[in-house]
Amino acid sequence: MESLLNIENLLTLGALIVLQAVLGFDNLLYISLESKRAPADKQAWVRKMGIGLAMVLRIVLLFILMSLIAKVQEPFFSFHKEGVIELTVNLHAVIVLVGGVFILYTATKEVMHMMHIEEDHVEEKKPKSVGMVIFWIVLMNLVFSFDSILSAMALTDVFWVMATAIIIGGLLMIWLADRVSGFLEKNRMYEVLGLFILFVVGIMLISEGGHLAHLKLFGNPVEAMSKTTFYFVIGVLVLTDIVQSRYQKKLLAKAAKNKVNTSQA
Repeated sequence: MESLLNIENLLTLGALIVLQAVLGFDNLLYISLESKRAPADKQAWVRKMGIGLAMVLRIVLLFILMSLIAKVQEPFFSFHKEGVIELTVNLHAVIVLVGGVFILYTATKEVMHMMHIEEDHVEEKKPKSVGMVIFWIVLMNLVFSFDSILSAMALTDVFWVMATAIIIGGLLMIWLADRVSGFLEKNRMYEVLGLFILFVVGIMLISEGGHLAHLKLFGNPVEAMSKTTFYFVIGVLVLTDIVQSRYQKKLLAKAAKNKVNTSQA
């Protein structure tokens, strides 16, 4: 027991909890946006159930990856056309690529829906079934979890340490999901920002999948977007949105003032 609870394992556990929190931001955003597709009175329950099921399946996935890590990263398909395209695909690359494509599709569809709403006729989207929303939350949670689990396995091979970090990270996500969703509900203008952040998440996953598949296009290797670059881009998007919002308010106030002055003249 003492060997299990040694200082090294406890320090690793702390590091993994921080890692789960950092890598879970994009996942949390997806969960908050996806849960809005469920009926309004079921959204909070959907978030908790989706994250809870995903947490259990993450532990199962952890056990499978620890047993079959070589198989997951073993290439099963290669294609080479000199000077045009080269790739060597494994299961990990396929999962990450499919997840990235799906997120790009979801974000694009939502943006297109926003752009096609007519001013005099607001088209309300029919909510999805609770089961379908939970299914997508769990599935995408597992896609996002691959990186965090593989990163955890690089730090330790102690199963209980990694499983405990997954459980604590899941509970933290349950606690934060309602708050993120509540913020987006009260500040609807940030939904567009959230969707464009989701775009970046999709691009990040596709670039990572391409890197894992050793993809080369016209002789140029596809490099994975680093987390540092990801957060820098997110910071620029947020800053741009804040500046644009304040500038728009200033223009509206100026236009209102000019209107008053014109009517008084």
